[in-house]
Order: sequence, then structure tokens, then C-alpha cells
Amino acid sequence: MEADPLLLARIQFAANIAFHILFPVITIALGWILLFFKLRFSTTQDKKWMDAYFFWTKIFALCFAIGVVSGITMSFQFGTNWPGFMQKVGNIAGPLLAYEVLTAFFLEATFLGIMLFGFKRVKPWIHTLATLLVAGGTTLSAFWILALNSWMHTPTGFEMIDGKAHVTSWFEVVFNPSFPYRLSHMLVASILTAAFLVAGISAYRWLRQDRTPAVMAALRTGVFIAALFVPIQILLGDLHGLNTLQHQPQKIAAMEGLWHTQKGAPLVLFGLPNAQTKKNDLAIEIPRGASLILTHDLNGEVKGINEFPDNHPPVPQVFWAFRIMIGTGLAMLGISWWAAFALKRKMDISPVIAKLLVAMSFSGWIATLAGWMVTEIGRQPWLVQGILKTADAVSAVPAPMLGASLAMYLAIYTFLLGAFIHTLFYLARKAGNKEHA
Repeated sequence: MEADPLLLARIQFAANIAFHILFPVITIALGWILLFFKLRFSTTQDKKWMDAYFFWTKIFALCFAIGVVSGITMSFQFGTNWPGFMQKVGNIAGPLLAYEVLTAFFLEATFLGIMLFGFKRVKPWIHTLATLLVAGGTTLSAFWILALNSWMHTPTGFEMIDGKAHVTSWFEVVFNPSFPYRLSHMLVASILTAAFLVAGISAYRWLRQDRTPAVMAALRTGVFIAALFVPIQILLGDLHGLNTLQHQPQKIAAMEGLWHTQKGAPLVLFGLPNAQTKKNDLAIEIPRGASLILTHDLNGEVKGINEFPDNHPPVPQVFWAFRIMIGTGLAMLGISWWAAFALKRKMDISPVIAKLLVAMSFSGWIATLAGWMVTEIGRQPWLVQGILKTADAVSAVPAPMLGASLAMYLAIYTFLLGAFIHTLFYLARKAGNKEHA
């Protein structure tokens, strides 16, 4: 039996965007951490800060390079696999993507060379400025991409003329109802991803007896940033959820595993969503918990999937992705606070904490991917909420061709991901060997 072209096209785009997002989610915040290292050196003249800066600029450059290449590949799919998207909303999506390239990518690419190779070739303030502009460019890039993505969830500032979206207010397009919540949530996700990566790789070096001042400076920076921003992310996540409840209640119903509208809805901690019986098997629930969180009223009414018979996302995928995100976030909270307490009390960490930090090196990736699954799968069956359904945007590319290209993408991305992780730890070992030479 031939595979469904729509399903293959969706899997292919999901594979592309999942691989691509791994690298910007590091560079967005890592650029600012590098600026922190640079400013600390400028104010203290302590060599450890520049040693940390030089080590992490290598990883920043590697992430930037892979992110650029995978981003170009992803962009091509708008034309090859999803022509209906640009035909319907290209008047909005096209300019926003162009603004990202013109204002953000060019800024990063222009000053990245100075940042990487100009320390001894330009004045110190110029090198610091280059680092600031690169960091600003990464954040500006996130601004434009999140503006487009948010608009796809909560479209405003447009009118439909002859079946195509035309802008009536660019301000309303960019600052659509969900944009502030998605942007802030994503920026803090990047901060946590970079913080745990810095802490984890530094802990790896620490376990290999590389306990130079630069390693400890980076380790402390990563741990304390993580400990500070995990609670902030929990608060932002709650605000984002309330905004989603207002604009996409069917997504909230899937996230919470609520099949039927009810007052005093329980909070489902665990369960096996069953689409056939419209209930959760083996459910563990907190009575009235969902109503309290979502409506701030123990008896508040929460809409269930039954309210959206032909307009709701697949429940199991959204349900489990949400719990993976929450579970990873709680692990981040516990481990970062434990490590921060140890560093504050003893000025050092134990081998147990170091190993936990190494294990959490890529926890930001897990939480980010799970969060994006909640966001994007939770929008189904819509590609642009209320305007364009996913099935109406797909191309007529035959399933065998899609399957072949998907297999190629998966093979290349698996190789690149493995090579990236291997290179990270290789650089960490090499830096430690150099220090002990």
C-alpha cells in the first residue's frame, strides 16, 4: 500500500525543522553568554574569561554554520512541498522571512568574522561591539521567525482578497495576540538550552580533571543562569498556556487530555489517551486541578475535545509531548538549584552533581523539541489557524519521491548530529589536554 504523500511531507518538514532548531536555540543565547564573558574580561582583565570566550566561540561558530545550512534546506520546502502556503499567505510570510535575512542574518554574518578572528586585529571595544552585534542579530532573527510562527497561530492584521491574504496592518501582523508569549517563551528556552550546554560540557571537563579557572567560570555561569531562568520559564509557560486557552482551546484540551467539557476538570498527571473510547486509560489525576490552573477557579469550566469534533489535533502526540516538556523542565529546576546551592556553599561541585550536569547537557534540546511538537501538532489540522488547512497546502509530489528524499534527510541529519556531539566532546577533551600539556 502506497504511503500518504501528506503524511510524508509533514514528516519531512518536521525532520527538517526539528534538526534546524537545535542550533539556533543554542546560538540565540550563547551569543549573549559570550558577550558576558567578554565584558567580564574587559572589567577584570582576568584571563579566564577570555579562555572561556575562545572555547565557546568555536562551538558558537559550529552551531551557526550548521544552522545556516539546515535553514536554507528548510526554506526550500515551502516551494517544493508546500506551495499552497506561499500561494495563500505569501504576501505575509515572504516579507517576514526577508526581514529576518536582511536585518538579522546579514548582521550576524558580517560581524561573526571579527568576533572569531579579530581579537588581536582590532581595538578591544570594536571586538566587544562585534560580539554585541552578533548576539543582537541572533535575537533579531528569533524575533522575525517567531512573528511569522505566532501569526500562523493567531492571524491578525490582514484581509482575504481573491483567496489570498493581504496585509492591512503590519503592526498587527507582527504583534499578533500570541507573539509576546511565544517570543519570550522561546528566548528563555534558548537561555536554558545554552546554559545547560555550557554547564554540562564544563562539568565534563571538570570530571576529566580539567579544573582551570576558565572551566570553573563557565560552569558557574551556566549553572547560575539555569537556576535563575527555570522559574521564569515556568511562569512564562503558564502565561502562554492561558493565552493558548483563549485562542486555541482545542490545543489545551489535547495537552490536558480532556475529552469532554466539564466544570472542575481534573489535572491528568499520567494516562494513556484512547481516541476510540474518548477517555484516558490508567489515568492518575488531581481532582479539579486543570480548572484551577487554567481558570483559577476550582469549579471553572474547561472545554474538551468533544467541542471540536472536526477541528482538533491528535491527542496522544500533544498529550505526551507536553508531559515530556514539563518533566524535563522539572528536572532542570531540581538539578540547577542543587548545583547552584553546592557552588554557593562549597564553591565547588561533587562528582554526582557533575555527572548529572553532563547528562543534562542536551536537556534544552529535549524540552524545546517537545514544546515545538505541542505547538505545531497542536495547531492541526490547520497550517494557518482558521485560514489554511495543512492538507490544502501540500504539493502533488509523488509519495515515492517524498519517501526517498525523507530517507536521505534522515541519514544526513543523523550523521551530522552525531558528528556535532562528537566534536563538542572532542573540543572539550582537546582543551583539557592542552591545559595539562
